[in-house]
Amino acid sequence: MSKSVKILFEEEIKNNQVVLSFIKDRKEEFVPTLLNDESVIIIKEPKENKLTLENIRMLAGSIAKSLANSEIEKAEINNETLIKTFNSNEKEDVIIAFVEGWNLGTYKFVTYKSEIKNNKVDLNFTNNQEYSQAIQIGKVRASAMAFSRDLTNDTANELNPETFPEVLKEEFANTEVEVNVLGKKEIESKEMNGLLAVSRGSKYEPRFVELKYVGDESKPLVALVGKGVTFDTGGISLKSGRDLSDMRMDMGGAAAVSGAIKLLAESKANVNVIGLLQIVENMPDSNSMLPGDVIRYKNGKTVQVGNTDAEGRLILADGLIRADELNADFIVNIATLTGAAAVALGSETGAVMGNLEYASEMRTIGAKNGDNVWPLPLIDAYESYLDSDYADFSNISNKGEAGAITAGLFLRRFVTNPEKWLHVDMAGVMESDNKGYYTKSARGFGARLLADYTVEKSE
Repeated sequence: MSKSVKILFEEEIKNNQVVLSFIKDRKEEFVPTLLNDESVIIIKEPKENKLTLENIRMLAGSIAKSLANSEIEKAEINNETLIKTFNSNEKEDVIIAFVEGWNLGTYKFVTYKSEIKNNKVDLNFTNNQEYSQAIQIGKVRASAMAFSRDLTNDTANELNPETFPEVLKEEFANTEVEVNVLGKKEIESKEMNGLLAVSRGSKYEPRFVELKYVGDESKPLVALVGKGVTFDTGGISLKSGRDLSDMRMDMGGAAAVSGAIKLLAESKANVNVIGLLQIVENMPDSNSMLPGDVIRYKNGKTVQVGNTDAEGRLILADGLIRADELNADFIVNIATLTGAAAVALGSETGAVMGNLEYASEMRTIGAKNGDNVWPLPLIDAYESYLDSDYADFSNISNKGEAGAITAGLFLRRFVTNPEKWLHVDMAGVMESDNKGYYTKSARGFGARLLADYTVEKSE
């Protein structure tokens, strides 16, 4: 094939019965072929259930990925036919989705590759000027999600509690994002005792990072709280398994918050938002937190550590307390928290708990932008599962059921007003298979979800 290609739709070749017959026999949504000796990609007419923004992103990502592997450098598509094919009145949204999927489809984590192959394919619309703003928005959204992917994919020997904040400082230098990093002494002075307990076994000291972006100070303050465990061995309650390498991704919540702040800042969104990242490494050592230890939090609550592998909620508690101190109007915490959420909802949908009205709003937002979540109930009858003989409550349930919900109930105890709070468990959607605009690596889940939710609560 040549170095450039045209992307056509069935409608554009409706008079060519030979080609139409050829693509009808193919199962793929798009078919590479020759038309008048010219290299083209033909998009088959989508079925009615495929007329969604997410399918546009998936289709664009698949095409871009395929072309990159064929060493194609440029592609052109008719924007009006694209919009008409997907039968949408929201023209800009179609363009944004296609650009977003296109740019993410060729994403690769190549930081440690000795040879880097250019896999980008330039995309041109027949009328770039008319949709220039939508094209730029799509690129910004893809860039923010790619940043989350980069953070989550990185290795624990490079991205650790001491280097993670430096990466953020570099990323947000010369932007409107204020980066405030608390070291161990400041964490001690603020009595963030969950962070101090979990980090005891690591050679790296804990960090608490605040990412503040004020696009409009009159807007309600939204606090985004992200779990940042750069590697989770389970601590003394050591994990078992053949390959634990993906435990470097246990900071996916912090990566999601970082990507959301990047998206909001680069979009110059009229919001008032702060990201709160609790960054630690959970390691077994002679100094490690032990099962049975009791942690006393700044708000006076005491927690017995039943299992050191339930460390995420212990550090999120410090973040939630800090969000309350800042008088946040809305609080969302996000974490790769429980395997139970993955068992309940699988690998395509995260769990959201808390205020039911807000959870429903977030589900609607996720259904549109691709970061799908589904509400789980916080059942008060399960509160007793967290009972402890030695402290106010335990960090694990005493029952072998409802693990995702009891984790949510644990976190709810650290929010002064639960009616303004949501908890997102992204354990099942941390990684993705190689399909559409995803690659077999970190999904980048949450960046769009948190950013769009912040905008929603700011309107």
